[in-house]
Amino acid sequence: MQNLIKRAAKDVSLSKHAIALTGAGMSTESGIPDFRGPDGIWTKDPEAERKAYDAYELFKKNPKEFWEQRLDPDSAMRRMFEAFGQLDNARPNPSHFALAELENMGILKYILTQNIYGLHQKAGSKNIAEYHGAIKKLRCIECSRRYTPDEFDLEALKASKKLPPVCNCGGIIKDDGVFFGEPIPNDVRKLSEQQALTCDLMMICGTSAVVQPFASLPLLAKYEENRSVFGVMLTGNLLKKKVVIIEINAEPTPLTNSVSDYLIQGKTGDILPQIVEEINTYLKGTA
Repeated sequence: MQNLIKRAAKDVSLSKHAIALTGAGMSTESGIPDFRGPDGIWTKDPEAERKAYDAYELFKKNPKEFWEQRLDPDSAMRRMFEAFGQLDNARPNPSHFALAELENMGILKYILTQNIYGLHQKAGSKNIAEYHGAIKKLRCIECSRRYTPDEFDLEALKASKKLPPVCNCGGIIKDDGVFFGEPIPNDVRKLSEQQALTCDLMMICGTSAVVQPFASLPLLAKYEENRSVFGVMLTGNLLKKKVVIIEINAEPTPLTNSVSDYLIQGKTGDILPQIVEEINTYLKGTA
């Protein structure tokens, strides 16, 4: 493993536009529970899981009813969002701080994350695309403007029967988190695609690489031709670009043998700080 860590440190140091993709594996190392494990949020509250799958259809059909359920203290919908809200107390772990340090050094240009808990921001990272949204934000479905919840008095809107909340542009407001069945917001999707196309090195950190369309971003980075990237694992004789893709995961993924240049197997909280340490050593040796 140490040879791979040294190799990664050299590759990252020599990159011109390095980015990182991060997933649930990084969040679980901060004590955030999964959803379907023995102590998972949805294991304990199956009705909340059903509401999670129904939420986007309800919002599209009847935004007013969605928000009424969202704010009803006795509803499963309210319990679902409260469970997410409790996770706001989670703290960054060494993997988050390692990526923040790489950004501060000017090496890491962007983080594209599936995670919704704001841990990268808490660790000090600035350039972040929250692919699946954020639990502490609201979003206009028309103009994609983000709001903090305290910018709306939701209880007052409920009491005065003025739900749903409305953006300054007139668009309807929903939670920023991307619901099941909801398209990725255009601004985040375009930014993420642009970063994948621009990078010359991508670190894939703590993600199973099975959730689409996020899992197709490494293919967008790796191959010249991507007419059928999103939702499809590409096959065929496609021209590879000179992009180094490093996987840092507890287990191999569908990308390991087909897209990644190499896998460093283990916890991101153990491996990423070692890579940063080796980068500092490598840069001192080349100074």
